[in-house]
Amino acid sequence: MNAAAATIILLVISNVFMTLAWYGHLRMQQTDMAKNWPLLVVILVSWGIALFEYCFQVPANRLGFRENGGPFSLFQLKILQEVITLTVFTVMAMFMFQGEKLQWNHLAAFLCLIGAVCFTFLPKA
Repeated sequence: MNAAAATIILLVISNVFMTLAWYGHLRMQQTDMAKNWPLLVVILVSWGIALFEYCFQVPANRLGFRENGGPFSLFQLKILQEVITLTVFTVMAMFMFQGEKLQWNHLAAFLCLIGAVCFTFLPKA
């Protein structure tokens, strides 16, 4: 597997954990599983999940970074990561939060971010 594909796969996995760390407690609250958890417990559980996110995010950035032999500049890595974050969030939100609806303006914003990825990969002038 090449470095670009490995980087993207690792970023997707890390963003699954990140989405669970950031928004999973909201879903657990909706199902009454964590409704009465104190905020400190929610924070600690989220940090525990985020540890796994970092276990994939850091290697993805190291592997993908041009100065480490990877294919991406620092800005390309960051913008790519943001689009992956939004994609993973959107898919997970559609399944985890049934009341949340994807609207036309969400799709328009997503297309703008995809445009940002395209712009970042254009050759330098």
